[in-house]
Amino acid sequence: MLQSMTGFGQAIRLMKGYQIQIDIKTVNHRYREIKIKMPREWLALEEKLKTIIQKRIQRGRVEVFMTIELQDSPTEQQAEIDWQLADCYFQAADQLKTRYKLHDSLSLKDLMLIPDLVSLRNKLPDQDELMHQIISDCLEEALHQLIDMRSKEGIHLRNDLIKRVQVMEKLHTQIQSMALTAVEQMRDKLLQRIQEILSDKQLDESRLTMEVALLAERANIDEELTRLLSHFEQCYTLFNQVEPVGRKLDFLIQEMNREVNTIGSKSNFTEITNKVVDLKAELEKIREQVQNIQ
Repeated sequence: MLQSMTGFGQAIRLMKGYQIQIDIKTVNHRYREIKIKMPREWLALEEKLKTIIQKRIQRGRVEVFMTIELQDSPTEQQAEIDWQLADCYFQAADQLKTRYKLHDSLSLKDLMLIPDLVSLRNKLPDQDELMHQIISDCLEEALHQLIDMRSKEGIHLRNDLIKRVQVMEKLHTQIQSMALTAVEQMRDKLLQRIQEILSDKQLDESRLTMEVALLAERANIDEELTRLLSHFEQCYTLFNQVEPVGRKLDFLIQEMNREVNTIGSKSNFTEITNKVVDLKAELEKIREQVQNIQ
């Protein structure tokens, strides 16, 4: 069934005194984009996590947040020194001493005042196959929750889309009925205008019939109505498919919009024009909903 591109999932695992938490959320996106935020020391696991996500999610922007904290002593931290930054400061200090013939040198106190030279981070567990598997399992559970939410939202989207297509079908039936009497109305209007122009002069009935036939051919919307009906049937088929259909529905809506625009441009009757406006309004609502479908 249809699946929304919007959802959220969360999972927690406890291992070796550490708490592993993975939050994953998705929003609509034209393609699939995966962003993972995790401790820098665990970046080697990023591609494996992306592979797991790619097997379950085909479309949408995916954001993953992974944290690993020591559960028993959450305040236990370890210092991390940016050695590259320290070397840069020492090189700059040497250059200043040489240029201005100074004799001072950097002290430990001076170094500790340098912003971002020393940072504190939570102590992380040692990496091994078991920890990698625990993290993968944690991601799988978060994905399960996410997809469950996306599927439930997809049911609501499907029900709403079916109702809107049904509204369009009713409008289609009304336009089709109006089109049957359109030629006769066209003939009467054309006859009235010609009689007003000719006044008491005799009217060539055969010439009038030919002109009406030409106008009727130009204004004929049978093909557009037939194709539009076919598009409705394709919509129902896509609504019931298991694989992602968001892009197909988006393309189908473009085709439907093209047919509706053609009907509006061909028709010179106010009643049909009004129905075309209603069709376009429903199509726009459907287009907005389809943007959220995987």
